[in-house]
Amino acid sequence: MDAQAQLSSLWSRGRDFLGTEVAILGGAMSWVSERHLVAAISNAGGFGVIACGSMSPDLLDAEIKGTQALTGKPFGVNLITMHPQLDALIDVCLANKVSHVVLAGGLPSGASIKRAKDGGAKVICFAPAVVLAKKLIRSGADALVIEGSEAGGHIGPVATSVLAQEILPVIRDVPVFVAGGIGRGEAIVSYLEMGAAGVQLGTRFVCASECIAHENFKKAFLKANARDAMPTVQLDARFPVIPVRALVNKGTDLFMETQRAVIERFNKGELDQKEAQLEIEHFWAGALRRAVIDGDVESGSVMAGQSVGLVTQEQPTVDIIKELVDQAVTALQVRAAS
Repeated sequence: MDAQAQLSSLWSRGRDFLGTEVAILGGAMSWVSERHLVAAISNAGGFGVIACGSMSPDLLDAEIKGTQALTGKPFGVNLITMHPQLDALIDVCLANKVSHVVLAGGLPSGASIKRAKDGGAKVICFAPAVVLAKKLIRSGADALVIEGSEAGGHIGPVATSVLAQEILPVIRDVPVFVAGGIGRGEAIVSYLEMGAAGVQLGTRFVCASECIAHENFKKAFLKANARDAMPTVQLDARFPVIPVRALVNKGTDLFMETQRAVIERFNKGELDQKEAQLEIEHFWAGALRRAVIDGDVESGSVMAGQSVGLVTQEQPTVDIIKELVDQAVTALQVRAAS
């Protein structure tokens, strides 16, 4: 079997599940994963995913229709399980015949999974541990993503390589996609050989020419190396902050100052615990928009995974995917020859 055929075989389960040429999902990045990048990833043979984030049902409806106008290929929608209008957002996806719904940002309820599946969509969920992976499969998840701490944005505590070793040998019932810190084809091959059905990449696509992120945001990625993408720190155990990996800048300091100010107001009785927690979490939504859309990469949040050091130029999405596939094929050829 030649290397190209071998790669096709390795990720055939993922390709069949997604309905794509290559089993590469685009990570859903708020403000970044909108219609232009999503359609470009799907048109290039991958699987684009809209980041719904805090969108209203009407805004999501417009974004899905806008994406459908740019591609006839399959794409998915990433919904945050904590969104107060989750059911309505699922219904919008179903009304638009979105083929795959990704439920992220917490453990989705069995009812949410059922709602999407009953409407004809395939459901993808994030599993941070084996026990939760099994629970999600029992609840009806059709596929899982395991995302390591090398990823950008909100992250868990465990490295991708460890998660892959914990989960891939054990979970065989559904396709499992690996995410976090992946920026080259050689790494893709390694995870496929361990049993992954495919991979998810976010950071690698930020500097795609179709990505609408501000020029300053892209320049920050091109200048950065892996050690510049650091997780944020929690100041008070009473206010658990999900770590966010981003390029260190004034925005990192602003987040620390925001935490201190909110905690002080809580201690004075000006805020209750829930209000204080929400205020801390809301910092990121505004800070990320300032960086991605307005180009304020000094005080905004430049969320990036550790693979940011592998992003060296702005290039069309089709070239990024071709590069990843070529690297994967070459890696297989080298192994066969040795």
